Amino acid sequence: MIAEAALESAIQQLFTDIRFTDEPRGLYDPLRYMIAIGGKRIRPRLCLLTYGLFRDELTEEILGPATALEVFHTFTLIHDDMMDHSELRRGSETVWKRWSPDTAILSGDVMCIDSYRRLSAAPAAVLPEVLALFSKTAAEVCEGQQFDMEFESRTGVTMAEYMQMIGLKTGVLIACAAKMGALIAGAPAEVCDAIYDYGYLLGLAFQVADDYLDAYGDVKVFGKPIGGDILNGKKSWLTVRASEVDAPALEMALRTPVAAGKIDQVKAVYAATGVPEAARAEIARLSDEANARIEGILAPAAAARLREFADALIGRQF
Repeated sequence: MIAEAALESAIQQLFTDIRFTDEPRGLYDPLRYMIAIGGKRIRPRLCLLTYGLFRDELTEEILGPATALEVFHTFTLIHDDMMDHSELRRGSETVWKRWSPDTAILSGDVMCIDSYRRLSAAPAAVLPEVLALFSKTAAEVCEGQQFDMEFESRTGVTMAEYMQMIGLKTGVLIACAAKMGALIAGAPAEVCDAIYDYGYLLGLAFQVADDYLDAYGDVKVFGKPIGGDILNGKKSWLTVRASEVDAPALEMALRTPVAAGKIDQVKAVYAATGVPEAARAEIARLSDEANARIEGILAPAAAARLREFADALIGRQF
């Protein structure tokens, strides 16, 4: 098993030393910019962690694919920010705002292509399975984003529909990262599947937490203006839950002009319908269910490492 300190050192080195093509700079500078502004590196970190549960050394066979996961995720952020009209990402200007929407489209495209190049470092014996997993996941992320956009113009989105959407948009890529590390390490199929389920449920918890922080987080920590989902008319776990309890009150609050305090009006409905408390309970439930998926499947020490990862990602905030 690979120690946590070694994994942390590898993550730091991977994204300090990462290189992209030099020219044309107008195409590749946004890639360097997005990597430089940082992030939690959740997906490559989880990929290296699950690999390290079964191996004692990190080699290029896992470092390349782990980097591919972050590069792909960053590509989705470039496009998502443009579709959401978000001007800040992690406290810095988004690519479309700093350069242009056209640049955001093209730089995002080449970043997606670059992720497949890095993925090809996976061992030949498992490369077809790795590519199939990654390609299926990439399509599902796009499907989730499409549902997310369609929900903006819909009323009456059910919680089941919403959870399916975030499962596609967020859950599957974290699940892919978790399974990919175990797969490349040569873990048995049933173990890989359990680890995938763990990652999927943890991804759901992470997205519900992100929805919660959009309304109740600290902008200095969250890296984006608070209330962006409300202003952009996006469905979130909070709006879906509030609609289930008191749809008329929520709809009236959402029609409030921005200048009249739309965010405060919507949050008042959240408070009246018990949404903050319900969201925190759901985050805890999903996290617990994620941990339960690996109990009895992994060795106790390995399961403990994944519980620690979940706690670091979710538990301490809620």
